[in-house]
Amino acid sequence: MMKTLSSISSFAVLLLFEIMNIWNTTTDFILLGLFNHTEAHLFLFVMVLTIAFTSLLGNALMIFLIHQDVQLHTPMYFLLSQLSLMDMMLVSTIVPKMAADYLTGLKSISPSGCGLQIFFFITLEGGECFLLASMSYDRYVAVCHPLRYVVLMSWKLCLRMTVGSWFLGAADGLMQAAATLSFPFCSEREINHFFCEAPTLVRLACANTLVFENVMYICCVLMLLVPFSLILISYSLIFVAVLQMHSREARKKAFATCSSHLSVVGLFYGAAIFIYMRPKSYRSSNHDKIVSVFYTIFTPLLNPIIYSMRNSDVKGALRKCIGQRATLSHD
Repeated sequence: MMKTLSSISSFAVLLLFEIMNIWNTTTDFILLGLFNHTEAHLFLFVMVLTIAFTSLLGNALMIFLIHQDVQLHTPMYFLLSQLSLMDMMLVSTIVPKMAADYLTGLKSISPSGCGLQIFFFITLEGGECFLLASMSYDRYVAVCHPLRYVVLMSWKLCLRMTVGSWFLGAADGLMQAAATLSFPFCSEREINHFFCEAPTLVRLACANTLVFENVMYICCVLMLLVPFSLILISYSLIFVAVLQMHSREARKKAFATCSSHLSVVGLFYGAAIFIYMRPKSYRSSNHDKIVSVFYTIFTPLLNPIIYSMRNSDVKGALRKCIGQRATLSHD
């Protein structure tokens, strides 16, 4: 399986570089950005940068704690570390370019740069959809079949689900990036956004994009609703199992763990469904930009906060790490 995935990945990389060579022959796009050069917008810009930097630190800390603490070496926390990695990569894909454009005033982006942003954005967002579904299955097994957890949620299955999440996201990202930038674009090459996003870019095409938009809509529906349906089924079964528990402490622990995951799912899917599943007539560039800020910058910050505040294992690992550092500094 790994050899097959490696061959497919190598082919995908070669295809992507070939597409980039074609894109390099065309004119740059202009990203209109999110902020103007006013005092109010400067304050908002600094706030967004602060949130993005805090998000990177929070997710890096989560990965570090999971790697360092042996008690967190379980499939649940391995999946959580992958979520943190995806969030870090998402912020790094969007925010540096947005900040550089605002500070320098040079808002151009090459077709290859635009294609890479679309590819990484969809790879990470799509991968997160399937990763959240994998995490819900993990919670279902832990709550409903605790005695068979090691069998039903083995490390082998966990790694397969993780690789599958990354691969499905990357496949969708490669197809959408290649298809979006294969259209001829009009002389008006201004993108009313702060990063390259396929639905926004398609609006600039000087060709009939109806078929592509319909296919892209179907892909988005499948990428969102299939994992979301699995999550709803998992948590419906979990809810029934928790209500049947006789121990109050067990119910409390199950609700605490699952509510953290449900909070992340609600934030992620709520924003994604708003962006990608609305009818075209209801879409607005300004609304899209505001919601995009939420799920590309704010949500990656909220994920480590939610999991650290609602999870006693993570808080215990953090206290242990701080205690060890304090001991070393005194020595």
